[in-house]
Amino acid sequence: MLTASDRAIVKSTVPLLESGGEALITHFYQTLLNEYPQVRPLFNQAHQANGDQPRALANGVLMYARHIDQLDELGDLVAKIINKHVALQILPEHYPLVGTCLLRAIREVLGAEIATDEVISAWGKAYGQLADILIGAEKAIYYEKAQAVGGWRGARAFKVVGKTTESAEITSFYFAPADGQPILQFTAGQYIGMQLHVNGEEIRRNYSLSALAGNNQYRISVKREPGGVASNYLHDHLQVGDNINLFPPSGEFTLADSDKPLVLISGGVGITPTLAMLEAALQTGRPVHFIHCARNGSVHAFRDWIETLASQHPQLKRFYCYAEDDGVSSAAHATGLLDQSRLESWLPESRDVDAYFLGPKGFMAAMKRQLKAAGVPDAQVHYEFFGPAAALE
Repeated sequence: MLTASDRAIVKSTVPLLESGGEALITHFYQTLLNEYPQVRPLFNQAHQANGDQPRALANGVLMYARHIDQLDELGDLVAKIINKHVALQILPEHYPLVGTCLLRAIREVLGAEIATDEVISAWGKAYGQLADILIGAEKAIYYEKAQAVGGWRGARAFKVVGKTTESAEITSFYFAPADGQPILQFTAGQYIGMQLHVNGEEIRRNYSLSALAGNNQYRISVKREPGGVASNYLHDHLQVGDNINLFPPSGEFTLADSDKPLVLISGGVGITPTLAMLEAALQTGRPVHFIHCARNGSVHAFRDWIETLASQHPQLKRFYCYAEDDGVSSAAHATGLLDQSRLESWLPESRDVDAYFLGPKGFMAAMKRQLKAAGVPDAQVHYEFFGPAAALE
């Protein structure tokens, strides 16, 4: 049981973790992946290589340590972690492996003089408390999804029933259940987990669902990433008729019920979850301002579909901004970066709106600043990360 003394010890280590937390977590990952290869499919190696995953975990550990006696102040961090875990099918037996390697990393990086037996004991209890919270919450979600109409637990076989090129970089894939039974409905903005086998190795990935679950099918739209193991496999090898294992939809970045005007802002492949959100919103008659930024016209996916929707729904206003002048920039409403004045001119006159945005990290940081400067209330601004979460300040 975590005592007051244990909590005090954990909180006292925060300054040490702040100065060396990323190095500690990097060491932890190396130990975990080398000694327990069975967990490798659960981690995106590209995020390991560029430091995003260690950085995100270090930030999460620090947040937990700071608020260990007031966990309710963690806000939506716990919900984000739980949903990511559920989408990848993290299981209770994975937690002891992580805990063992984390405690070893603390001892080996900080040294025995700082990471004393007392410190390791306190952190062991603290990790156990966090693991129990996550395992309990994930168990409830797994059960709920398995019991729901069309739901399931673990991997389920789906067949690729469609593959469509959307732009020079993005391709959509349509999946129908191999057993022909109903599929689980989801909330616009959620993603789905995928189990792949590439070059003899299992990998798992999450991809946003880019359309509502019509015709008993799921759709994802994937950008080909330079050097991306999963994205290049999907683009080059996954074909109509192939089978693939999917995990149930998950995610807390969802379109909330509201009658306020909706603003959807996306950059690049960040457009994917906003497409399902747009579909859902238009079904209610809600005013929508859809703003999309792309590098140029060749990589602008779903433009024709958005244009068709705009012709059918007068409450939909759409604006496109291309970073480059590729000779067909007349297809965009503006060329260059989406700056403050341009964004404000495209927002509804009233700033009492619900705004959702997604895209590259730099783009998202700019959108967060600009929406605040434009007067959109912080509580009505929502965003999600592809991959590990990061700070936008």
